[in-house]
Amino acid sequence: MDGWDTAKLEAMIEEATVDAYTEDEQLTGLFTLLEEHLALPFTTAVLGVEVIVRGIDLTPDGRIVAMCTGGRVRQPIGILELPLPSPAPEGAEWIEAYRHWAG
Repeated sequence: MDGWDTAKLEAMIEEATVDAYTEDEQLTGLFTLLEEHLALPFTTAVLGVEVIVRGIDLTPDGRIVAMCTGGRVRQPIGILELPLPSPAPEGAEWIEAYRHWAG
């Protein structure tokens, strides 16, 4: 997905980080709005395997991960590495804003 408007993404980042002073606070702000807006669950494919994204989490080492299940396997996958389905789920623009922020 590369059709996102940079100005819109930067405005979303500004909204998420308006009261954040440190990188950790900015990450928490982005996570909060992502958690609020991303429609879950949704199905996508990771390395050719269909998985269901059932939630997102903020890890102690400062990464946002998608909690994915495929069969009986449950695995967190970094949201920066997560391929999005087409059409993308509602709220996926917040993943793009996070990707833009993370550089």
